[in-house]
Amino acid sequence: MMGVIGVLAFVVALLTSVMIHEAGHYFTAKRFGMKVTEFFLGFGKKIWSTQRGETEFGLKAIPAGGYCRIVGMSSNEELPEADASRAFYKASTPKRLIVLGSGSFLHFALGFFLIFVIFFGVGTASLSTTVSQVVPCINANNSACTASSVPSPAKAAGILPGDEFVAINGYPVSNWSTDIDVVRNSPGKTNIFAVKRGDQELNIPIASIPHKVNGKTIGMLGVINKLEMARSPLGTSISRTWSLSRDLFTGSLSSLTQLPSKIPALVRQTFGGEQRDPAGLVGVIGVAEASAQTAGNASLAWNERIATFLLIIASLNIFVGIFNLLPLLPLDGGHMAIAAIDGLRNVWARIRRRPNPRPINVESLTPLTLIVFVFLAGLSILLLAADVFNPVHFNL
Repeated sequence: MMGVIGVLAFVVALLTSVMIHEAGHYFTAKRFGMKVTEFFLGFGKKIWSTQRGETEFGLKAIPAGGYCRIVGMSSNEELPEADASRAFYKASTPKRLIVLGSGSFLHFALGFFLIFVIFFGVGTASLSTTVSQVVPCINANNSACTASSVPSPAKAAGILPGDEFVAINGYPVSNWSTDIDVVRNSPGKTNIFAVKRGDQELNIPIASIPHKVNGKTIGMLGVINKLEMARSPLGTSISRTWSLSRDLFTGSLSSLTQLPSKIPALVRQTFGGEQRDPAGLVGVIGVAEASAQTAGNASLAWNERIATFLLIIASLNIFVGIFNLLPLLPLDGGHMAIAAIDGLRNVWARIRRRPNPRPINVESLTPLTLIVFVFLAGLSILLLAADVFNPVHFNL
Protein backbone atom coordinates (compact mmCIF):
# COMPACT_ATOMS: atom_id res chain seq x y z
CA MET A 1 0.00 0.00 0.00
CA MET A 2 2.76 2.43 0.93
CA GLY A 3 4.53 1.60 -2.33
CA VAL A 4 1.42 2.63 -4.29
CA ILE A 5 1.29 5.85 -2.32
CA GLY A 6 4.94 6.46 -3.21
CA VAL A 7 4.24 6.03 -6.93
CA LEU A 8 1.18 8.30 -6.79
CA ALA A 9 3.18 10.91 -4.87
CA PHE A 10 5.90 10.75 -7.54
CA VAL A 11 3.36 11.20 -10.38
CA VAL A 12 1.81 14.19 -8.62
CA ALA A 13 5.25 15.70 -7.95
CA LEU A 14 6.32 15.15 -11.57
CA LEU A 15 3.18 16.77 -13.02
CA THR A 16 3.52 19.63 -10.53
CA SER A 17 7.10 20.17 -11.71
CA VAL A 18 5.89 20.25 -15.33
CA MET A 19 3.18 22.76 -14.46
CA ILE A 20 5.66 24.99 -12.62
CA HIS A 21 8.02 24.82 -15.62
CA GLU A 22 5.29 25.91 -18.03
CA ALA A 23 4.11 28.56 -15.57
CA GLY A 24 7.56 30.12 -15.86
CA HIS A 25 7.08 30.49 -19.62
CA TYR A 26 3.50 31.72 -19.18
CA PHE A 27 4.09 34.44 -16.62
CA THR A 28 7.26 35.84 -18.22
CA ALA A 29 5.63 35.84 -21.67
CA LYS A 30 2.60 37.70 -20.29
CA ARG A 31 4.88 40.10 -18.45
CA PHE A 32 6.57 41.05 -21.72
CA GLY A 33 3.29 41.48 -23.58
CA MET A 34 3.39 38.27 -25.61
CA LYS A 35 0.13 36.48 -26.36
CA VAL A 36 -0.32 33.04 -24.81
CA THR A 37 -3.21 31.10 -26.33
CA GLU A 38 -2.90 27.70 -24.58
CA PHE A 39 -1.60 26.31 -21.29
CA PHE A 40 -2.07 22.54 -21.11
CA LEU A 41 -0.86 19.77 -18.85
CA GLY A 42 -0.43 16.60 -20.90
CA PHE A 43 -0.67 15.79 -24.60
CA GLY A 44 -3.15 14.09 -26.92
CA LYS A 45 -6.90 14.33 -26.62
CA LYS A 46 -8.32 17.20 -24.61
CA ILE A 47 -10.28 16.00 -21.58
CA TRP A 48 -10.98 19.34 -19.90
CA SER A 49 -10.36 23.03 -20.50
CA THR A 50 -11.50 26.46 -19.47
CA GLN A 51 -11.00 29.86 -21.07
CA ARG A 52 -9.46 32.63 -18.98
CA GLY A 53 -9.05 35.80 -20.97
CA GLU A 54 -7.11 35.02 -24.13
CA THR A 55 -5.64 31.76 -22.76
CA GLU A 56 -7.21 28.31 -22.72
CA PHE A 57 -6.13 26.25 -19.69
CA GLY A 58 -6.71 22.52 -19.57
CA LEU A 59 -5.75 18.87 -19.25
CA LYS A 60 -5.02 16.32 -21.96
CA ALA A 61 -5.20 12.55 -21.89
CA ILE A 62 -1.48 11.65 -21.88
CA PRO A 63 0.20 12.94 -18.68
CA ALA A 64 3.66 12.99 -20.24
CA GLY A 65 4.50 16.68 -20.01
CA GLY A 66 2.83 19.94 -20.90
CA TYR A 67 3.13 23.00 -23.05
CA CYS A 68 2.50 26.73 -23.16
CA ARG A 69 1.66 28.03 -26.65
CA ILE A 70 3.01 31.52 -27.32
CA VAL A 71 2.07 33.12 -30.65
CA GLY A 72 4.87 33.88 -33.09
CA MET A 73 7.39 31.26 -32.03
CA SER A 74 8.21 30.95 -35.74
CA SER A 75 8.83 33.97 -37.94
CA ASN A 76 6.75 32.24 -40.66
CA GLU A 77 3.65 31.96 -38.48
CA GLU A 78 0.74 33.90 -39.97
CA LEU A 79 -0.80 36.14 -37.33
CA PRO A 80 -3.80 38.47 -37.26
CA GLU A 81 -2.75 42.09 -37.49
CA ALA A 82 -3.83 42.67 -33.90
CA ASP A 83 -1.42 39.99 -32.65
CA ALA A 84 1.54 40.76 -34.91
CA SER A 85 3.20 43.13 -32.43
CA ARG A 86 2.88 40.52 -29.65
CA ALA A 87 4.72 37.74 -31.51
CA PHE A 88 7.49 36.00 -29.61
CA TYR A 89 10.05 36.49 -32.37
CA LYS A 90 9.51 40.25 -32.36
CA ALA A 91 10.56 40.63 -28.73
CA SER A 92 14.09 41.70 -27.84
CA THR A 93 16.73 39.02 -27.39
CA PRO A 94 16.96 39.44 -23.57
CA LYS A 95 13.17 39.05 -23.25
CA ARG A 96 13.15 35.95 -25.44
CA LEU A 97 15.98 34.42 -23.40
CA ILE A 98 14.18 35.15 -20.12
CA VAL A 99 10.94 33.56 -21.36
CA LEU A 100 12.75 30.48 -22.66
CA GLY A 101 15.01 30.07 -19.64
CA SER A 102 12.34 30.65 -16.99
CA GLY A 103 11.21 27.01 -17.05
CA SER A 104 14.65 25.66 -16.17
CA PHE A 105 15.15 28.45 -13.64
CA LEU A 106 12.03 27.34 -11.79
CA HIS A 107 13.25 23.73 -11.86
CA PHE A 108 16.41 24.91 -10.09
CA ALA A 109 14.40 27.07 -7.68
CA LEU A 110 12.06 24.17 -6.88
CA GLY A 111 14.99 21.81 -6.31
CA PHE A 112 16.66 24.34 -3.99
CA PHE A 113 13.39 24.88 -2.09
CA LEU A 114 12.79 21.15 -1.58
CA ILE A 115 16.32 20.62 -0.29
CA PHE A 116 15.84 23.57 2.09
CA VAL A 117 12.61 21.95 3.34
CA ILE A 118 14.59 18.79 4.09
CA PHE A 119 17.17 20.58 6.23
CA PHE A 120 14.92 23.18 7.86
CA GLY A 121 11.54 21.45 8.04
CA VAL A 122 11.92 17.65 7.96
CA GLY A 123 15.41 17.14 9.32
CA THR A 124 18.31 14.89 8.38
CA ALA A 125 19.86 11.92 10.11
CA SER A 126 22.64 13.01 12.48
CA LEU A 127 24.42 11.65 15.52
CA SER A 128 22.67 12.51 18.75
CA THR A 129 24.36 13.00 22.11
CA THR A 130 22.79 9.78 23.45
CA VAL A 131 24.85 6.57 23.59
CA SER A 132 23.41 3.66 21.63
CA GLN A 133 26.21 1.17 22.16
CA VAL A 134 29.42 0.95 24.19
CA VAL A 135 32.23 -0.76 22.26
CA PRO A 136 33.83 -3.43 24.47
CA CYS A 137 37.37 -2.85 23.19
CA ILE A 138 39.39 -1.03 20.52
CA ASN A 139 42.06 -3.23 18.97
CA ALA A 140 44.82 -1.86 16.77
CA ASN A 141 43.79 -3.97 13.78
CA ASN A 142 40.04 -3.71 14.45
CA SER A 143 39.97 -7.41 15.26
CA ALA A 144 37.36 -9.01 17.49
CA CYS A 145 37.63 -8.58 21.24
CA THR A 146 39.13 -11.41 23.26
CA ALA A 147 39.49 -12.12 26.97
CA SER A 148 42.89 -10.42 26.92
CA SER A 149 41.67 -7.28 25.11
CA VAL A 150 41.88 -3.99 26.97
CA PRO A 151 38.41 -2.49 27.56
CA SER A 152 37.57 0.63 25.58
CA PRO A 153 37.90 3.94 27.49
CA ALA A 154 34.10 4.35 27.62
CA LYS A 155 33.56 0.84 28.97
CA ALA A 156 36.34 1.22 31.51
CA ALA A 157 34.84 4.53 32.69
CA GLY A 158 31.42 2.95 33.17
CA ILE A 159 29.54 4.62 30.30
CA LEU A 160 26.22 2.84 29.64
CA PRO A 161 23.81 2.71 26.68
CA GLY A 162 21.23 5.45 27.16
CA ASP A 163 23.69 7.87 28.76
CA GLU A 164 23.47 11.37 27.31
CA PHE A 165 26.59 13.53 26.94
CA VAL A 166 25.75 17.01 28.18
CA ALA A 167 29.13 18.74 28.17
CA ILE A 168 32.84 18.17 27.49
CA ASN A 169 35.29 20.00 29.76
CA GLY A 170 32.49 22.31 30.84
CA TYR A 171 31.43 23.24 27.28
CA PRO A 172 27.83 22.21 26.38
CA VAL A 173 27.50 19.55 23.69
CA SER A 174 25.03 20.48 20.96
CA ASN A 175 26.38 18.74 17.85
CA TRP A 176 28.12 15.46 18.61
CA SER A 177 29.64 15.16 15.12
CA THR A 178 31.66 18.36 15.62
CA ASP A 179 31.92 18.66 19.41
CA ILE A 180 33.62 15.27 19.65
CA ASP A 181 36.53 16.72 17.66
CA VAL A 182 38.08 17.84 20.96
CA VAL A 183 38.52 14.12 21.74
CA ARG A 184 39.58 13.09 18.23
CA ASN A 185 42.23 15.81 18.13
CA SER A 186 43.76 14.93 21.52
CA PRO A 187 44.56 11.19 21.53
CA GLY A 188 45.48 9.91 24.98
CA LYS A 189 44.30 13.08 26.76
CA THR A 190 41.80 12.95 29.62
CA ASN A 191 38.59 14.95 29.14
CA ILE A 192 35.80 15.51 31.65
CA PHE A 193 32.38 14.45 30.35
CA ALA A 194 29.15 15.64 31.95
CA VAL A 195 26.79 12.68 31.49
CA LYS A 196 23.05 12.64 32.17
CA ARG A 197 21.85 9.24 33.40
CA GLY A 198 18.19 9.23 34.33
CA ASP A 199 17.74 12.01 36.90
CA GLN A 200 21.46 12.12 37.69
CA GLU A 201 24.20 14.20 36.10
CA LEU A 202 27.66 12.69 36.50
CA ASN A 203 31.11 14.12 35.75
CA ILE A 204 33.22 11.28 34.36
CA PRO A 205 36.90 11.65 33.34
CA ILE A 206 37.77 9.56 30.29
CA ALA A 207 41.20 9.27 28.68
CA SER A 208 40.80 8.57 24.96
CA ILE A 209 42.89 5.83 23.40
CA PRO A 210 45.12 6.64 20.39
CA HIS A 211 43.90 4.81 17.29
CA LYS A 212 45.05 4.99 13.67
CA VAL A 213 42.38 5.72 11.04
CA ASN A 214 43.48 6.20 7.42
CA GLY A 215 47.03 6.80 8.56
CA LYS A 216 46.06 9.48 11.09
CA THR A 217 46.14 8.98 14.86
CA ILE A 218 42.98 10.14 16.60
CA GLY A 219 41.52 9.79 20.07
CA MET A 220 38.68 7.28 20.51
CA LEU A 221 36.23 6.71 23.34
CA GLY A 222 34.50 3.54 22.17
CA VAL A 223 30.90 4.71 21.94
CA ILE A 224 28.37 4.58 19.13
CA ASN A 225 25.72 7.27 19.44
CA LYS A 226 22.12 7.08 18.32
CA LEU A 227 21.04 8.49 14.98
CA GLU A 228 18.14 10.93 15.02
CA MET A 229 16.39 13.22 12.57
CA ALA A 230 17.41 16.76 13.47
CA ARG A 231 16.39 20.05 11.86
CA SER A 232 19.07 22.63 11.12
CA PRO A 233 18.83 26.34 12.06
CA LEU A 234 17.86 28.78 9.29
CA GLY A 235 21.39 29.92 8.46
CA THR A 236 22.80 26.41 8.56
CA SER A 237 19.90 25.14 6.43
CA ILE A 238 20.58 27.74 3.74
CA SER A 239 24.30 26.96 3.75
CA ARG A 240 23.75 23.20 3.58
CA THR A 241 21.07 23.63 0.92
CA TRP A 242 23.45 25.65 -1.25
CA SER A 243 26.22 23.08 -0.80
CA LEU A 244 24.03 20.07 -1.63
CA SER A 245 22.36 21.88 -4.56
CA ARG A 246 25.79 22.68 -5.98
CA ASP A 247 26.84 19.03 -5.63
CA LEU A 248 23.65 17.84 -7.34
CA PHE A 249 24.16 20.41 -10.12
CA THR A 250 27.74 19.34 -10.83
CA GLY A 251 26.75 15.68 -10.54
CA SER A 252 23.94 16.18 -13.07
CA LEU A 253 26.35 17.92 -15.46
CA SER A 254 28.74 15.00 -15.13
CA SER A 255 25.92 12.51 -15.76
CA LEU A 256 24.88 14.36 -18.91
CA THR A 257 28.40 14.33 -20.32
CA GLN A 258 28.61 10.58 -19.63
CA LEU A 259 25.14 9.82 -21.02
CA PRO A 260 26.22 8.68 -24.53
CA SER A 261 28.86 6.33 -23.11
CA LYS A 262 26.29 4.65 -20.83
CA ILE A 263 23.84 3.75 -23.60
CA PRO A 264 25.70 0.57 -24.74
CA ALA A 265 25.68 -0.73 -21.15
CA LEU A 266 21.97 0.04 -20.90
CA VAL A 267 21.32 -1.97 -24.08
CA ARG A 268 23.21 -4.95 -22.64
CA GLN A 269 21.35 -4.66 -19.35
CA THR A 270 18.00 -4.45 -21.13
CA PHE A 271 18.40 -7.26 -23.65
CA GLY A 272 21.42 -9.19 -22.39
CA GLY A 273 20.32 -9.82 -18.84
CA GLU A 274 23.16 -7.93 -17.15
CA GLN A 275 22.41 -6.53 -13.71
CA ARG A 276 21.25 -2.91 -13.77
CA ASP A 277 23.68 -0.37 -12.42
CA PRO A 278 22.00 1.96 -9.85
CA ALA A 279 24.46 4.67 -10.95
CA GLY A 280 23.54 4.15 -14.61
CA LEU A 281 20.69 5.51 -16.70
CA VAL A 282 17.24 5.30 -15.13
CA GLY A 283 13.89 6.23 -16.66
CA VAL A 284 10.72 7.67 -15.18
CA ILE A 285 9.49 4.22 -14.15
CA GLY A 286 12.79 3.57 -12.40
CA VAL A 287 12.52 6.81 -10.44
CA ALA A 288 8.90 5.97 -9.59
CA GLU A 289 10.12 2.58 -8.33
CA ALA A 290 12.67 4.37 -6.14
CA SER A 291 9.83 6.45 -4.70
CA ALA A 292 7.82 3.29 -4.05
CA GLN A 293 10.79 1.62 -2.33
CA THR A 294 11.27 4.70 -0.17
CA ALA A 295 7.61 4.86 0.87
CA GLY A 296 7.48 1.12 1.61
CA ASN A 297 10.75 0.89 3.55
CA ALA A 298 9.62 -0.07 7.04
CA SER A 299 13.13 0.44 8.43
CA LEU A 300 12.83 4.18 7.84
CA ALA A 301 10.88 6.57 10.07
CA TRP A 302 8.18 8.64 8.39
CA ASN A 303 10.34 11.77 8.32
CA GLU A 304 13.24 9.81 6.82
CA ARG A 305 10.92 8.61 4.05
CA ILE A 306 9.73 12.15 3.37
CA ALA A 307 13.29 13.48 3.31
CA THR A 308 14.41 10.76 0.88
CA PHE A 309 11.40 11.34 -1.38
CA LEU A 310 11.95 15.10 -1.43
CA LEU A 311 15.62 14.55 -2.29
CA ILE A 312 14.60 12.33 -5.23
CA ILE A 313 12.25 15.01 -6.57
CA ALA A 314 14.80 17.79 -5.99
CA SER A 315 17.50 15.82 -7.82
CA LEU A 316 15.13 15.13 -10.70
CA ASN A 317 14.23 18.81 -11.03
CA ILE A 318 17.85 19.91 -11.08
CA PHE A 319 18.72 17.29 -13.71
CA VAL A 320 15.72 18.19 -15.90
CA GLY A 321 16.53 21.90 -15.55
CA ILE A 322 20.05 21.31 -16.87
CA PHE A 323 18.94 18.86 -19.57
CA ASN A 324 16.35 21.33 -20.85
CA LEU A 325 19.10 23.94 -21.37
CA LEU A 326 21.05 21.78 -23.81
CA PRO A 327 21.38 23.79 -27.06
CA LEU A 328 19.31 21.29 -29.03
CA LEU A 329 15.90 21.71 -30.62
CA PRO A 330 13.16 21.08 -29.56
CA LEU A 331 14.52 21.76 -26.04
CA ASP A 332 14.30 25.27 -24.59
CA GLY A 333 18.08 25.46 -24.79
CA GLY A 334 17.87 25.05 -28.58
CA HIS A 335 15.43 27.94 -28.86
CA MET A 336 17.67 29.99 -26.56
CA ALA A 337 20.64 29.31 -28.85
CA ILE A 338 18.62 30.57 -31.82
CA ALA A 339 17.52 33.67 -29.90
CA ALA A 340 21.15 34.38 -28.94
CA ILE A 341 22.29 34.01 -32.54
CA ASP A 342 19.50 36.35 -33.66
CA GLY A 343 20.71 38.87 -31.09
CA LEU A 344 24.29 38.66 -32.35
CA ARG A 345 23.09 39.10 -35.93
CA ASN A 346 21.16 42.20 -34.89
CA VAL A 347 24.22 43.64 -33.13
CA TRP A 348 26.33 43.01 -36.23
CA ALA A 349 23.68 44.68 -38.38
CA ARG A 350 23.68 47.76 -36.15
CA ILE A 351 27.47 47.94 -36.30
CA ARG A 352 27.20 47.94 -40.08
CA ARG A 353 24.30 50.42 -39.86
CA ARG A 354 21.91 48.10 -41.56
CA PRO A 355 18.38 47.03 -40.60
CA ASN A 356 17.98 43.96 -38.44
CA PRO A 357 17.86 40.75 -40.49
CA ARG A 358 14.77 38.57 -40.43
CA PRO A 359 14.81 36.21 -37.41
CA ILE A 360 15.96 32.65 -38.00
CA ASN A 361 13.06 30.48 -39.09
CA VAL A 362 12.80 27.62 -36.59
CA GLU A 363 10.83 25.58 -39.09
CA SER A 364 13.81 25.53 -41.45
CA LEU A 365 15.67 23.53 -38.77
CA THR A 366 12.99 20.82 -38.66
CA PRO A 367 15.35 18.06 -39.92
CA LEU A 368 17.75 18.71 -37.02
CA THR A 369 14.81 18.85 -34.62
CA LEU A 370 13.55 15.49 -35.87
CA ILE A 371 16.97 13.90 -35.39
CA VAL A 372 17.09 15.04 -31.75
CA PHE A 373 13.45 14.05 -31.23
CA VAL A 374 14.03 10.54 -32.62
CA PHE A 375 17.10 10.11 -30.41
CA LEU A 376 15.26 11.25 -27.27
CA ALA A 377 12.22 9.14 -28.12
CA GLY A 378 14.42 6.09 -28.74
CA LEU A 379 16.27 6.63 -25.46
CA SER A 380 12.96 7.00 -23.61
CA ILE A 381 11.66 3.73 -25.09
CA LEU A 382 14.93 1.97 -24.19
CA LEU A 383 14.73 3.25 -20.61
CA LEU A 384 11.09 2.18 -20.42
CA ALA A 385 11.99 -1.32 -21.58
CA ALA A 386 14.92 -1.50 -19.14
CA ASP A 387 12.80 -0.36 -16.20
CA VAL A 388 10.06 -2.87 -17.04
CA PHE A 389 12.08 -5.98 -17.98
CA ASN A 390 15.17 -5.47 -15.83
CA PRO A 391 14.32 -3.00 -13.07
CA VAL A 392 17.08 -1.39 -11.07
CA HIS A 393 17.25 -2.03 -7.31
CA PHE A 394 18.33 0.97 -5.27
CA ASN A 395 18.51 -0.75 -1.84
CA LEU A 396 16.60 2.12 -0.27
